[in-house]
Amino acid sequence: MNDWTTEAAEMEAKQASEGDAPAAEGAGEPESAIPKDELERMSADIIAALKTVYDPEIPVDIYELGLIYRVEIEDDRMVKVLMTLTAPGCPVAGEMPVWVENAVSAVPGVSGAKVELTFDPPWDMTRMSEEAQMMLGMV
Repeated sequence: MNDWTTEAAEMEAKQASEGDAPAAEGAGEPESAIPKDELERMSADIIAALKTVYDPEIPVDIYELGLIYRVEIEDDRMVKVLMTLTAPGCPVAGEMPVWVENAVSAVPGVSGAKVELTFDPPWDMTRMSEEAQMMLGMV
């Protein structure tokens, strides 16, 4: 299983896109049955897929908003996503996890996706990326 938080995923995707060598093996990343280069490609593609899903009330994708708390790629290529919403009463609370499952499931090499919602810790604006803050005129 490969598990990463959004910060680790961004670093992994950046390294993959720049061709940099990832951190030394065993440096905090669990062993995976998926070859390392395939895992890096899948990770970058999953992030790209997450960036296609938008909160309909805020013109920023859910990844940059900081709504994705954890992504796990299992050895069988099943992807588990732990995410939150901007508010527990979000009008698309029932729909957004399906959007995320559909986007991630469409990534080549992914066998399926399961999304779990959590409100612990609750989302706040400090979870937004600098890019999201700039898009919303906060920076």
